Amino acid sequence: MSQPEIILGVTGGVAAYKAADLASKLVQSGYGVTTVLTKAAQQFIGKTTFEALTQRHVYTDLFSPQEHFLGEHIGLARQGQLIVIAPASADCLAKLAHGIGDDLLSTMCLATRSPILLAPAMNLEMWQKPAVQRNLEQLKADGLLVIGPGSGWQSCGEFGPGRMAEPVEILAEVKRLLPV
Repeated sequence: MSQPEIILGVTGGVAAYKAADLASKLVQSGYGVTTVLTKAAQQFIGKTTFEALTQRHVYTDLFSPQEHFLGEHIGLARQGQLIVIAPASADCLAKLAHGIGDDLLSTMCLATRSPILLAPAMNLEMWQKPAVQRNLEQLKADGLLVIGPGSGWQSCGEFGPGRMAEPVEILAEVKRLLPV
């Protein structure tokens, strides 16, 4: 039996460091993991980290096809049995809620038939904004799955909701959705 394929989307935010731990846990659990980093994510964590953890190429650019002759957004959309976006920034939630495809990750999400699991992460003030909550409700209505966020200390020095779900929690949800 072949290993289940996960596409791990990483967006910009301090919680991107947790995505590396998640990638490691997914691989150790028997999943094939391919990572897509947004430009903002690359400001927080590098490709080399994910390449080392997954032993796979990391994708960052919509317009520089590496392996898929139809474009990375099509090839990756077909490859992943589950797309996990962790952290899912407010920007990412807005793009997905409104059907905006202006980078590899958002375009791939528009092109997939696979389930999408979002792990939102942002400052509590951002999290509590009505626009963010409307976008989240729209995504749920569209059938996207959401885990978290949790509540606790944030890198901005505040305490409250908006922390990305812990990698072990996300892993448990992935195992429920796509057993190894």
